[in-house]
Amino acid sequence: MPAKRLENLLNPSTGEGLGDIVRHARDMGRLVGALRDALPGDEAEGVLAANVRHDGELVILASTPAWAAKLRFETEKLVQAARRTGAEVSSCRVRVSRGA
Repeated sequence: MPAKRLENLLNPSTGEGLGDIVRHARDMGRLVGALRDALPGDEAEGVLAANVRHDGELVILASTPAWAAKLRFETEKLVQAARRTGAEVSSCRVRVSRGA
């Protein structure tokens, strides 16, 4: 595959190929950063990943069951932080990573 074609596949602004995946990964990274910034103290360590589903559900992946329990007490704060990123969030669910 020519180098130029690969560049087009990976470019999120072209709207083709892997661009949507790259753009979504970048958006998820920004979302996780915003959620971590909204949390007090060391609670940010518990957030591994986050995504907003098409139905508006914010899904947060916690590193351990203990972190998940703590994060569930902060769901309103987390929803507000996600909305500040431009995400249309209607609900929040905290799940535990299977790899933890």
